[in-house]
Amino acid sequence: MNRIEFVIATAIILFAAFCMGWFANWLAHRLSRVRQSDVADLDRMSQELHEAEETRDQAITYLQQREAELTNQLTQTEAELNAAMDGLRAARQEAEELRGRINNAD
Repeated sequence: MNRIEFVIATAIILFAAFCMGWFANWLAHRLSRVRQSDVADLDRMSQELHEAEETRDQAITYLQQREAELTNQLTQTEAELNAAMDGLRAARQEAEELRGRINNAD
C-alpha cells in the first residue's frame, strides 16, 4: 500500500465515522424530541396538581377547624353533663333527707 492509497483509505474511514456519528446524533435527537403537545399536557397536569394540592390544603384546614369546634363543643357538653349530674345528686340527697325527716316526724 503506497502513500496515496493510505491517505484515501484513511479519508474514507474518517468520512464513514463522521457519517455514523452524524446519523447517531440525528437518531438521538429524533427519539428524544419533545412534542409541543407533550409540553402542553405536562403544563396542564402540573396546573391540575397544583390546584389539587391547594384544595387538599383547604380541606385539611377546614377539618382541623371543625375538629377544634367539635372538641370544644364536646368539652362544654361534658362540663354541662357533670354539672347536671352533680345537681341531680344533690337533689337526690336533699330528697332523701326530707323523706327521712318526714318519716321521723311520723
